[in-house]
Amino acid sequence: MKIYLVGGAVRDELLGLAVSERDWVVVGATPEEMEALGYRQVGREFPVFLHPESGDDYALARTERKLGRGHRGFECDAGPGVTLEQDLSRRDLTINAIAKHSDGQLIDPYGGVEDLRAGLLRHVSPAFAEDPLRVLRVARFAARFADRNFRVVDETMTLMRKMARSGELEELTVERVWNELEHSFESSSPATFLRVLALCEALHILFPELFDGKELDDLEAHPGFRALELTASGKLSDEGRFALLWLERSSEQLETFVARIRPPSRFRDLAGLVVDQAERCIGWVNADPAELLRLLKRVDALRRPDRFAELLAVLSLAASSRGTQVDLAPLAELGEMLRNLDVSDAVEAADNDAIGERVDVERLGAIRKWLERRT
Repeated sequence: MKIYLVGGAVRDELLGLAVSERDWVVVGATPEEMEALGYRQVGREFPVFLHPESGDDYALARTERKLGRGHRGFECDAGPGVTLEQDLSRRDLTINAIAKHSDGQLIDPYGGVEDLRAGLLRHVSPAFAEDPLRVLRVARFAARFADRNFRVVDETMTLMRKMARSGELEELTVERVWNELEHSFESSSPATFLRVLALCEALHILFPELFDGKELDDLEAHPGFRALELTASGKLSDEGRFALLWLERSSEQLETFVARIRPPSRFRDLAGLVVDQAERCIGWVNADPAELLRLLKRVDALRRPDRFAELLAVLSLAASSRGTQVDLAPLAELGEMLRNLDVSDAVEAADNDAIGERVDVERLGAIRKWLERRT
């Protein structure tokens, strides 16, 4: 039995990045031998074991054979005769197909170390095309390492384009598609994730509500994409980055996306405010006191100040990407002023059924005074 550190842990160590999870491959062992050593088997599709102390994943070396469509149609062989090189050959990219022995020796049969040095994302073998999820994973790696100028090599891009045209991307579950998209928002360049998908002609297949099939030209014309390219500094949350994609998109498009992909509510809600309230927020200077109060209620600014601040940050960044000047700071100031407004006297003086009305009267008076001070 031999044990090797593999995958992302080896890659990130070589890049000088912090390693949070470690995965191991065990060569020459059987499930019975692993259990006798105290490892606990988990997973149904192939033998993976949890270390009795560290909890790390230890997988038996395995090969895979494609049997059906999609990313689940595989038959695995995890017998003790499977070699480390065979196990590494089934991995997606060369930079993820490097193993490390306990003595520090690197096993790199597919040139992953050199590709790391050169900043290249290259598929390990033609078997890459058997799993459509890898199209999304390559795009996400390109986004994650965009600040290091990694790029997808031409041969891999050609293979990804062939996979997109094959129809297998439609076999991916919406959960896996959303998971890769959400992870892209955590990367140094979510825009790169979308650009890679556009270049391999997968964008309109995966996200038809956002992109209608013109691919790269359509993507680069998208106002949200131009704004997304400015978010590398981390000024926006993941939800804010997602919301940028819905600039100048309709509520019907968002509803269709939500019904199909089912993103978490925090993503859906902020995107909905961008779709429905962006123009009202941008045009706040032309609103009268009653309109301003209605706007702040629509965006729930008084109860959800953090989300309101994120909405304004999204809209400010969108304006910057267009080269226009929109000052939304006063709107944020107004929201804060109303949140801190003392309405206790109005509440005490009103009947239960009229409390809301009396509170709004106080708020409208405060807005009028605020506007007068601004002039």
